[in-house]
Amino acid sequence: MIKINLVSLRSLRRSLALLLLLSPGTLATAEDSVGQWAQWRGPNRDGISTEKGLLKSWPEQGPNLDFRVKGLGGGMSSVAIADGKILTMGSKDGSTQLICLGQQDGQILWSTAFTPNKQDPTCSPTIDVASNLVYALSNDGVLVCCKLNDGAEVWKTSFTADFGGKIESSWGYSESPLVDGDLLICTPGAQDAMVVALEKTTGKVVWKGRAPEGNLLGNDGAGYSSVVVSKAAGIKQYVQLIGHGIVSYDAKTGELLWNYDRVANRTANIPTPITKDNYVFCSTGYDDGGTALLEINKKGKKLSVKEVYYKTNKELQNHHGGMIMIGNYVYMGHGHNNGFPACVEWKTGKNLWGKARGAGTGSAAVVAADGKLYFRYQDSTMALINANKDKYELISQFKLPSHNGESWPHPVIAGGKLIIRDQDELFCFDLTASDKE
Repeated sequence: MIKINLVSLRSLRRSLALLLLLSPGTLATAEDSVGQWAQWRGPNRDGISTEKGLLKSWPEQGPNLDFRVKGLGGGMSSVAIADGKILTMGSKDGSTQLICLGQQDGQILWSTAFTPNKQDPTCSPTIDVASNLVYALSNDGVLVCCKLNDGAEVWKTSFTADFGGKIESSWGYSESPLVDGDLLICTPGAQDAMVVALEKTTGKVVWKGRAPEGNLLGNDGAGYSSVVVSKAAGIKQYVQLIGHGIVSYDAKTGELLWNYDRVANRTANIPTPITKDNYVFCSTGYDDGGTALLEINKKGKKLSVKEVYYKTNKELQNHHGGMIMIGNYVYMGHGHNNGFPACVEWKTGKNLWGKARGAGTGSAAVVAADGKLYFRYQDSTMALINANKDKYELISQFKLPSHNGESWPHPVIAGGKLIIRDQDELFCFDLTASDKE
């Protein structure tokens, strides 16, 4: 391991955050108060950080680099952050490993090899602080649960061997499991176990949700997305994008409530859907995907799906960089292997930004914080963009220090820092603004 530009601890910032957490009447949660990002796309799985007081613009060379770490192995995994630890995955020494680093300095604290390496991992780990556990999924479908403090294996299961699961194409499993109360929700991709609920501490099966049937668009098997929660029409449900499009399962029983296949493509269905009120916004890439807004209604004891609108792949598509909803607008990169910045009016599907090119090239992985968008382009360009529905405003941009592979892993903003994974390396940039900024 190599560490570069190590800086001092941020004790004052964390102490103030902890005081806010303990103050009576505060609305802040444990995750956003102490600089955590414990799961895929953050505390609410929506790609939005609650951090405030961040840099309004960047120097030409980018924000200050706190530390740089090497030795993480191959992979497209992003990171999860909790309890002073950064969790990621990598292929090293012939195995797929779950790797833990210190949040303050990047020091590798432990690593757990849990299955032989067949392909580099793309899952981002999920941390459950309440039970001191962390979950990770290998490319060939081995799901492991480990102790957060030392990486000791607690339980393990195989999506293919134990559930008969499959992925829709050859790139392997990529989802980040969802912890919901006592349950772990994940997607083996089998006909009788498309989505399953497991006891998070034991891995025991609670329920299995069947795949939709019929002559559907797309492919059999799990997609590359991750489960989100919806309470549309007053029913708690788990929404997921699979090979045959969007599916929804009753959170209590695992009953398939509804499905929608028009956005399904035949290559790889990737972006995590957005859920709000009685609506689901979904988008996929490639040459036969597209974008749709769905309205979920209750008729008697059943739920029905109304297509509010559908946009073809040429009109609007998100390849795999994710989508951010702020107010009544969805911000995203549009286009296959492109991250053309787009601001989509939620209820109409209209792109208010037109055909803006953007600062970098290739697809763009997107997060948001403090009223701004962070676009990480495939060519290793980082861009800071105003979340302004009226016009596209590029504020700053810089090149990341390395470009070891396609710059696809999603950026993370936690504790005033921008955390970036690039294959064997990880970067931590300081986004905190001084009083003069």
